[in-house]
Amino acid sequence: MTPSSTFSVALVALACTLGSAQAPAQIASKPPEAATLKANADMAKTLPFANRQDFDDAMRGFIGTVPDALVPGSGPRPVWSMKPYDFLKASEPADTVNPSLWRQAQLNAIHGLFQVTDRVYQVRGFDIANMTIVEGDTSLIVIDPLLAAETARAALALYYQHRPRKPVGTVIYTHGHADHFGGVKGVVSQEDVTAGKVQVIAPSGFMETAVAENILAGNAMSRRSQYQFGSLLPPGVRGQVDTGLGKALARGTISLIAPTSTIAKVTEERTIDGVQFVFQLVPGSEAPSEMLMYLPQFRVLNMAEDVTHNMHNLYTIRGAEVRDGNLWAKYIDQARVAFGDRTDVLIAQHHWPTTGRERIADLLKKQRDMYKFINDQSLRLLNQGYTAAEIAETLRMPASLEQEWSTRGYYGTLRHNAKAVYQKYLGWYDANPANLNPLPPVEQAKKTVEYMGGAEAVIARARGDFAKGEYRWVASAMSQVVYADPANRAARELGADALEQMGYQSEAGTWRSAYLVGAMELRGGVPKIPGGSSSNADTLKAVSNDLFFDFLGVRLDAAKAEGKTMVINWNFTDSNQRFVLTLENSALTHIAGQQPGADATVTLSRATLDAITLKETSFPAAVLSGRVKIDGNRAKLGELMAMLDTFEPMFPVVEPR
Repeated sequence: MTPSSTFSVALVALACTLGSAQAPAQIASKPPEAATLKANADMAKTLPFANRQDFDDAMRGFIGTVPDALVPGSGPRPVWSMKPYDFLKASEPADTVNPSLWRQAQLNAIHGLFQVTDRVYQVRGFDIANMTIVEGDTSLIVIDPLLAAETARAALALYYQHRPRKPVGTVIYTHGHADHFGGVKGVVSQEDVTAGKVQVIAPSGFMETAVAENILAGNAMSRRSQYQFGSLLPPGVRGQVDTGLGKALARGTISLIAPTSTIAKVTEERTIDGVQFVFQLVPGSEAPSEMLMYLPQFRVLNMAEDVTHNMHNLYTIRGAEVRDGNLWAKYIDQARVAFGDRTDVLIAQHHWPTTGRERIADLLKKQRDMYKFINDQSLRLLNQGYTAAEIAETLRMPASLEQEWSTRGYYGTLRHNAKAVYQKYLGWYDANPANLNPLPPVEQAKKTVEYMGGAEAVIARARGDFAKGEYRWVASAMSQVVYADPANRAARELGADALEQMGYQSEAGTWRSAYLVGAMELRGGVPKIPGGSSSNADTLKAVSNDLFFDFLGVRLDAAKAEGKTMVINWNFTDSNQRFVLTLENSALTHIAGQQPGADATVTLSRATLDAITLKETSFPAAVLSGRVKIDGNRAKLGELMAMLDTFEPMFPVVEPR
């Protein structure tokens, strides 16, 4: 099975890719054009760069770190290191990086152990997310153990260098994105959890959404994540600089331990080893299953990933379901009203804390209003007949938010979030019948290029537009030529040049990475590296039997199934679950129960099915060993397996398949 952040399963697959593959050979990048130099210089004049409050906040409570936040790996390549980002220590931004993004990248490069307040600590800059550590009376409470077991282990070791060595007694997951649970086995063991020595707490629905949110489209999301996070780019002033939300993704081992307890009430109070927690469920905000928490003894409010120091995504460009900006804003306001007057420090599981009740109230209000503004104003414009593209081009943040660093579009952007609102309410169709059933991309491109006088004429005119700094148009025009003729070298090079300049100008780390990866692949083609798989013994446990059969349906090649029918009963010996899997009309459906007279009945444990999925064994081998029993026509199972598609992880993105 090849499922998929921040974010969950796509992030797992991407991290697996990063850990196992060598970076693709790099083709020399090009310097900034005059239009890019001007755009970045103009940007530097529009924002309050003299305001250094965030840098003070990011360093407040600093205790110590290790050189370069280095976390070695099993081979020569480290799991994590800040050394490649030394270029950010320069006093002035590089001319190939948007100065606002440069500032955010500098903030995200700060790493170490920090004291938030009495008995509350954070390790920041050792992964894309933060690990929060709360000192209980006799044990530690770890909130969000990062993406990889190696970085989580290193973060806890750093804490132990400076604080008493209490055992970890509780792990809390704020939500089901992999950068908030993947490192759990770096801080606790499955054995200790099973034995009851450690409890794991998560919001209701965590296990279902931790893997299921993106599994059905996981292969596509994993590939698209390479563009969003710039994982194929080398760090540098002409390469990957920052994700906006954090520096980068760790290249380590993803793990998962199922919760032993869940928060099911909208608001729920618990005392954990002498520490009072008030949990607030916020499902459907930044993640389908997510919760915030307030620690009244320490006057600390943890906003998880609902309030960070940037604009977040209502739509993430790796691909996912659109998030509800209106609901997100309401959750923030509920937390503000419930806890704001009793909060001295606001933290999140990304970025740095905010201190002082007035500043916290201001941050909460502006974050609330940012998401509400995007939601409401996009709806206002769509109700006036504006299309998604027109809304994105028209909408501007109010000055009071535009000048606020915490609402800048480093991760999400106003343009693509506005389009997300349109998508949520009206979908892909803009109501223009000409766009209801247009030609597919390749045919559209060929006709467009023909109408424009042929590829040579298009490229000649585009060179002139490139010289004028019209990179958006040049990138679009060259994409048409490349889709009409992928072998056209001049179009690929000019398209790459345009994307590169757009990357240099981008304030969003995600947009910068997408543009630069696109430029790289136009110049050098799709990298010949393994795509990685998100399946491992830990993550597969989160895949329900029901979801497993859903994914089999996604993998069914309809052409191979044409005219074929079959019914297979499945019996799981460990859970006593039973399913009927039916193939008819080139569709694979399943329902609970058993059907008399089925073509075959398969009896096995879920552990055996997982071993087959991980290719540790096969159905024939498992039958021979007695781990799988098949009654009826055994050939039917083999026939079904032969109809299932295998997805290519490294499919083309900036050129046709």
